[in-house]
Amino acid sequence: MRRPLEGIRVLDLTIWQQGTYASAMLADLGADVIKIEERRSGDPGRYFGVDHDLGLSAYFEAHNRGKRSVALDLKSPEGRDVLLRLAAGADVFLTNYRVNAIGRLRLTYDHLAAANPRIVYVQASGHGHYGDDADLGSFDILAQARGGMMSVVGEPDDPPLPTGVPQADQVGAMHAAIATLSGIVARNATGRGMKFDTSLLGSQLSLQSFDITGYLFTGRQRQRTYRGGGTPFWRVYQGGDGNWFVIGMLLERCWPEVTEVIGRPELAQDERFDTYRKRTIESAAALIEILDAAFSTAPAGRWVERLNAIGMFAAPVQDYAGVCSDPQVLANGYISEVPHPGHEPVRMVNTGIVADGEPLAIERLAAQHGEHTEAVLLEAGYSWHEITKLREAGAIGPDGRD
Repeated sequence: MRRPLEGIRVLDLTIWQQGTYASAMLADLGADVIKIEERRSGDPGRYFGVDHDLGLSAYFEAHNRGKRSVALDLKSPEGRDVLLRLAAGADVFLTNYRVNAIGRLRLTYDHLAAANPRIVYVQASGHGHYGDDADLGSFDILAQARGGMMSVVGEPDDPPLPTGVPQADQVGAMHAAIATLSGIVARNATGRGMKFDTSLLGSQLSLQSFDITGYLFTGRQRQRTYRGGGTPFWRVYQGGDGNWFVIGMLLERCWPEVTEVIGRPELAQDERFDTYRKRTIESAAALIEILDAAFSTAPAGRWVERLNAIGMFAAPVQDYAGVCSDPQVLANGYISEVPHPGHEPVRMVNTGIVADGEPLAIERLAAQHGEHTEAVLLEAGYSWHEITKLREAGAIGPDGRD
């Protein structure tokens, strides 16, 4: 299968997660992603949580699979010139460096557009590109805090809590990838490149668009609810086996069938529950108590099956072991087997996109630091003599002597 971004070249000047996952998605879609790394040690994410049996960092592999790596000293004139020469033949420049850091390196949109007017330039920042805090550093947990997410996570009596995974980085990455794809389409239509600004903070607001817009309309804050929901049909329940499941239904549906399934058919005629409003608002607490008692009589998985069979949507609460063996996950190819030279293949979560019936699998693991420096420079027209001079000047690496 031809991947949709084949023929697109991306210069990826990113570290850690927000920017790196954006370009990993582009690589999965077929782009030739050239990761520009600091000459001596590269992306600090390389050394995060390395499994010594596999010799791999799940963190780095998840965010850098499928790319090529070039090691440059961008603080040297020669290294910067190399990047600008590579930019002349690229379609996209993607970075999550701070605004002022990019300015100091003289790698702003104006600098790269001078080398290539058709380049799509995407800068994913922490707090946006304007305002007093434009250059303030950020990580995922800071964006969740400032962007409002932590205020609505957890039970009502909990302190403010982050989500259990770094969703701000991942959502920020997806915004950067969307901006990149939009820029490519616009460039192909107009022949002119353009600059996109995205941020962790902005993507957090976008993720909560309905909830924050609700506050803007009404002045009312979103309230936390016990077990994830205030109505009987949007809530987490525990089965008799100790496992958990959720009901998620926003439609007025299946009430008589629910009473049959839980063995309480008389409730269909109970005046406390004879309207949707009574079931979900006025008598919600009483109905939740009844459902809690009923669901304790059988395993969670059985309740999921029974409820879905009558059209009352339900799903198990799964840990990662359950997710990775879920028949739907496997049937749709959301996990790829990726070659690991010298070892058995490893399994990794892919982008989750299926094109023409074929999942966009991960083709290869992340590159070694600077693995493709020489090959990429040769493709850009450098001679071996020029490459040797750049190495001697310390502009490219790694060279094994640091």
